[in-house]
Amino acid sequence: MAKSKVEITGINTSMLRSLTHEEMILLFKSYKKGDNESKKLLIEGNLKLVLSILKRYQNKCDNLDDLFQIGVVGLIKAVDNFDLSFNVRFSTYAVFMIEGEIKRYIRDNNQVRISRSIKDLAYQIINYKEECMHNNSVYPSNEEICKHFNINDYELYVALSSLSEPMSIFEPIYNDGGDTIYLLDQLEDKTNKDLDKLLSLREALNKIKDKERVVIMKRYYYGMSQSEIADELSISQAQVSRIENSAINSVKKLIM
Repeated sequence: MAKSKVEITGINTSMLRSLTHEEMILLFKSYKKGDNESKKLLIEGNLKLVLSILKRYQNKCDNLDDLFQIGVVGLIKAVDNFDLSFNVRFSTYAVFMIEGEIKRYIRDNNQVRISRSIKDLAYQIINYKEECMHNNSVYPSNEEICKHFNINDYELYVALSSLSEPMSIFEPIYNDGGDTIYLLDQLEDKTNKDLDKLLSLREALNKIKDKERVVIMKRYYYGMSQSEIADELSISQAQVSRIENSAINSVKKLIM
């Protein structure tokens, strides 16, 4: 079965070219010396990588154009942060960065769907509170509300929270006449933590045996089965399994 093609508005994906490993090495060396044209060529030469990753998420986003732009953001970050001393192919490194951006975008843009029954309960609670205020000149306590509707504290909290609108990460939370502080500024940035994990993994892979590294890359980067690897390396599937388990144990010890 032919793989489905990702269509992006304004881009003829069939005309996109890919860079060879040698070309990318030369461009990275040039970019690190300050040549921004090399950066542009590196980005353009890896757009097919972004498209290949988008195929996995076609059913999770209505607007692939937006998802493509987010993927390119991840690609740009990968180009900016890549170091030839990592001793890995750029595509191996970039996949992590591109997928990270795409997954965050999908997660952050999924609408929160709240049960109609929960919202109905919330409106009933509000009406009850208003009635109590009107009749008794005081709002009922949470305990009284829970008893009236036969619910617990958590159900009360969930119901009332369902009426709150989601807050944008770009919502201004402070401004003293100078620079505005947005909610985004107060959120934890996990990018560096993720990058540290990636670098630790890369370092560990460089320290294990060559055959172990080959099996790990074929299994978890290229997605090959043990039998496919066995055929390619002319060894038994049982040997592949033993090498894979040994490699995983070695990597675990190195990154702990």
